[in-house]
Amino acid sequence: MDRPRIGDWRGYEELRRIQDTHLEGALRAAQRSPFYRARGGDVPTNRAELGETALTTKRDLRDAYPFGMLAVDRAELATYHESSGSSGAPASAYYTEGDWLDLTERFVRKSVGIQPSDMFLVRTPYSLMLTAHLAHAAARMCGATVVPADNRSLAMPYSRVVRVLRDLDVTLTWSLPTDALLWAAAAALAGHRTDRDFPALRALYVAGEPLSPARRDRIAALWGAPVVEDYGATEAGSLAGACPHGRLHLWADRAIFEVHDPRTGRTAPDGRGQLVVTPLFREAMPLLRYNIEDEVEVAYGTCGCGWWLPTIRVLGRTAFDCDTGGVPLTQIGLEEVVFGLPADYGVLFWRARAGRTHLRVEIEVADRHRAPAVTALAAAIGRTYGIEAEVVPVPPGGLVPVSLLTATADVMKPRGLFREDEDWDKALRYY
Repeated sequence: MDRPRIGDWRGYEELRRIQDTHLEGALRAAQRSPFYRARGGDVPTNRAELGETALTTKRDLRDAYPFGMLAVDRAELATYHESSGSSGAPASAYYTEGDWLDLTERFVRKSVGIQPSDMFLVRTPYSLMLTAHLAHAAARMCGATVVPADNRSLAMPYSRVVRVLRDLDVTLTWSLPTDALLWAAAAALAGHRTDRDFPALRALYVAGEPLSPARRDRIAALWGAPVVEDYGATEAGSLAGACPHGRLHLWADRAIFEVHDPRTGRTAPDGRGQLVVTPLFREAMPLLRYNIEDEVEVAYGTCGCGWWLPTIRVLGRTAFDCDTGGVPLTQIGLEEVVFGLPADYGVLFWRARAGRTHLRVEIEVADRHRAPAVTALAAAIGRTYGIEAEVVPVPPGGLVPVSLLTATADVMKPRGLFREDEDWDKALRYY
């Protein structure tokens, strides 16, 4: 199956024709899905009918666990995955070898590309989620050397990550944005300067949480390397990536995207609301109008990159939004304000609690910057939101313990036989 490449179209009309051409195959695949057959009514056969089809929800995926969405024989599967399970219930995702070609091709669409000479540190979970496996496969496809660091393993504490970054001359990393800040703090405690002592680093790939421009710029300044954002989900793979101009573009040649307004029930090709996706090259698990439930802003327009793909701003999960005094608050909005503080104040870690009438924000800040940081942040929140905030400074280590950043690995293989002076309470445990 020939999949589109960036540059195969010039303008949004050509992009739409590409979508319509490949939508036929996506709808045929959906006809093989027991989930869509059981829904009642006919599976759509064109874009107009697709627009009248009910959204597929996260609840649908959870109810179909484990193989209720499977549209091929199990013998054709290459991998099985589950989402992070923040709801407490698993949602399955599965891919064929053909699906994996599409997944990896989308992931490598980076403004700073993966080269055979790269040493690529993968610092997202090697678990049932897709993220680390996708980065690993994409890097190997490009001939790079993979450093499988994980971020759920007790054998890979932050101190070891810093050592590996430096000793192996790591050139690319893949992690949560927050992880890059934690590495910087761990490196400082180890006596390193991130902007000087890691000269091989070419770029930091990040995904997995909303990222404000201010925090992205702070991470880039700390490490002296560009921060390249990706956006996706275990159920759908990479859905968007950053172009050379730093704008996040949806891979609209590989999927049809819509924006859903949960208040009215209407969908549109752009605007603000929840992102809905119909993948065009999915064999094992076709999805029709799948609502990811992330709050986004989608826009069509021109960009200096010339990709002719819509742009997206990822604002976070709708369920995590809060309000104080009737004023809506989002994490990414508050993050932009916090990281708008002067970099000299050294504020990397914060948290906020939104009450009905009161917003409390805590920031880690050294004593010498405490007073100006508190004053500046309270004023900035007032200007941005029109509310008074209680800004509480905590000393370094108050939010992220120093022991977390400096600890070394304490991992042992299961044992049954111990000497008299050893702690045998660790028998049969892998930690």
